[in-house]
Amino acid sequence: MGVVLSNIIAIYRRELQGYFVSPLAYAIAGVFWFLAGLFFILILMGPDGILAAVTALDLQGQQFGVPVPPIDVPYEFVRAFLDRMGWLLLFVLPILSMGLYAEERKRGTLELLATSPVTNWAVAVGKLLGVLTFFITMVVPMLALEAIALSASTPPMPLAIPLLGHLALILLAAAILSLGMFISSLTDSTILAAVLTFAVILLLLFVDLIAKNISGPIGQALGYLSLLKHYNNLIQGIFDTSSIILFGSYILLGIFLTAQSIDALRFQRQ
Repeated sequence: MGVVLSNIIAIYRRELQGYFVSPLAYAIAGVFWFLAGLFFILILMGPDGILAAVTALDLQGQQFGVPVPPIDVPYEFVRAFLDRMGWLLLFVLPILSMGLYAEERKRGTLELLATSPVTNWAVAVGKLLGVLTFFITMVVPMLALEAIALSASTPPMPLAIPLLGHLALILLAAAILSLGMFISSLTDSTILAAVLTFAVILLLLFVDLIAKNISGPIGQALGYLSLLKHYNNLIQGIFDTSSIILFGSYILLGIFLTAQSIDALRFQRQ
């Protein structure tokens, strides 16, 4: 067990260091921060943002003497912002995951990795943890902005809701990256890996729309597989263990399929 753990840590450090010296990774982070910051400003202070909407409702209530229903501004802001962040992941994460194995294939180092004493599971887990850690470092600056905005709310917002929402964001990212890692292990083309990952994740996001047109147990099962449905449950502050289990299942599925893909390559080489 200790050897496997040390192998995972070694792969993890190698992968993480690779991201911090990659110009592409910094370009992706820059685009992510720009778009996330733009969403942050527009949702909170834009012409159609939450503050403008609340102000307009207050003015209407004062003008017509109609009581205005209370609006939980911090909750609505966190939910709307995390909703936009979830859609942003659909475009950013396939680019982050496309080179996890495709670059190894292109450089010819995947054969060495496949025939090394390190288990395929350890390599897959280490790579996934590396790219997920890099993604979390991309999210940290946005957490600081959210903390500043929410600190001005009265009464203070319970921490459970934003913590659960950001846990959902990380779980969604891990699921996408895990499946993207498997797709990357199938090809030596990073562009093809990114496109296929985007297509697969898009299907898993909207599979509930397909399920609505299918009656019976099959439709219910397909609806349960929707990433978007379970992500929305969590960012709304609804703690659902089935949603956590689903994300965990996608993560394990991606790791398992990746290990099997490299096992197949190892068998071919033998």
